[in-house]
Amino acid sequence: MPQLGFDGMPRRLYPCTPSRLRAWLDCPRRYRMSYLNRPAPLKGPPWAHNSLGASVHNALAGWWRLPLAERDPPAAVRLLERGWIPEGYADGVQSLRHLNRAKDMVERYVSALDPADEPAGVERTVATKTESIAVSGRIDRLDDRRLPAGRELVVVDYKTGRTAPDEQDTRSSLALALYALAAGRVLRRPCVTVELHHLPSGQIARWEHTPESLGRHLRRAEDIAAECADADERFASTDEPDRADVAFPARAGAWCGWCDFRAHCAEGQAAGPARRPWDGLAS
Repeated sequence: MPQLGFDGMPRRLYPCTPSRLRAWLDCPRRYRMSYLNRPAPLKGPPWAHNSLGASVHNALAGWWRLPLAERDPPAAVRLLERGWIPEGYADGVQSLRHLNRAKDMVERYVSALDPADEPAGVERTVATKTESIAVSGRIDRLDDRRLPAGRELVVVDYKTGRTAPDEQDTRSSLALALYALAAGRVLRRPCVTVELHHLPSGQIARWEHTPESLGRHLRRAEDIAAECADADERFASTDEPDRADVAFPARAGAWCGWCDFRAHCAEGQAAGPARRPWDGLAS
């Protein structure tokens, strides 16, 4: 049954992404500054680890778009060099050191791939709807795997952080579950397996969902989206900054040192020192 809004009228579908839902769970204050304040508050400086991750993601996406005959490890390295994002590093020396590190991980990763094993999608946007939400997201890579029981779609997400993800990370990821659900519906193919590929270590964390576990994730997304929709309406009903801060409390902790909007949040500043833009890099 559709959700009802004011005066008993059906509420429109709430448009969201996994990132938006995660932002609400992490910190309502950051959610407000990211998605509701217009103009949005100025962010802090770019993070070097995000620059590295984006550079690697872009190189791998570009590699799959090359003609088959050109897909070799040196090509991936060249793409990384040409598209390197040098923002957030302490200096050029640090940027170059991590470029070389990224080149090694990309070359090693691509060497283990079959260039002829064409994915079903690269940087593929998928979307699905329920009675209350319209959720969409972009998948790093959507594999088309041949299994004994037939062909199956597999969601692949690249990771470049310091810590390798494990099975629990893969199983509990709301984003991966929503990607799998949406991909299966859009392409009308089985899609229950999700993987996190950690390029620095070469480790792959894999989880095979069931229809029931995907359904649980979808219901969780609907519950979070309902909270977001209510919060959005509260924000729209007031133009008083003090009341907005009360309605969107900061969820303060050590993580506030990494927040893009720390400069605009007294609670976040009190929670601990700011992190340097390159502190998220592996040493």
